[in-house]
Amino acid sequence: MKKLVALVIIILIGIAVVLIASKNQTPIEKPNQTQNMLLTSPSFNHNEKIPSKFTCDGGNINPELHILNVPVEARSLALIMDDPDAVGGRTFTHWLVWNIDPKTEIIKQESVPSGAREGQNDAGKIGYLGPCPPDKKPHRYFFKLYALNDSFVETESIRDKTTLESIVNGLLIEKAELIGIYERTQ
Repeated sequence: MKKLVALVIIILIGIAVVLIASKNQTPIEKPNQTQNMLLTSPSFNHNEKIPSKFTCDGGNINPELHILNVPVEARSLALIMDDPDAVGGRTFTHWLVWNIDPKTEIIKQESVPSGAREGQNDAGKIGYLGPCPPDKKPHRYFFKLYALNDSFVETESIRDKTTLESIVNGLLIEKAELIGIYERTQ
């Protein structure tokens, strides 16, 4: 009987040692594991206030954007900035950019990457149109970056966000999003 009790104790100690040792091991990472594509800005953090410099109350210039972890198979990038909180219940397009080189890491303030094309915003103008909510309520501004498996051959037919989105949907590899918030106080 003493031998049986001793054997059970030894087995229990062995199980405890194995459990403790396995708990302290670091998991093995898969080789070539990719990280998600990211879109950030040094001017504002995700879900935080966009400085007035980038709005109709300031210089109305695009903020600097940083692009990280673009998939290696990407052949081009596209960017759409819009406001889903716009007055009238429809999303207002502020900026359309496509044919961005996938090696682009920074879209500088008040600029468009070399070789990229800009489309028409919902004010009927080509280029960036900064946040300018007329109802003096906070609005969310979505900067949506798309990694695409091809570049656009025919760009003259892209006139609006709907056309750009339909092309993007057919070429999409991955999407990243940065949201900024702006509320007019004046």
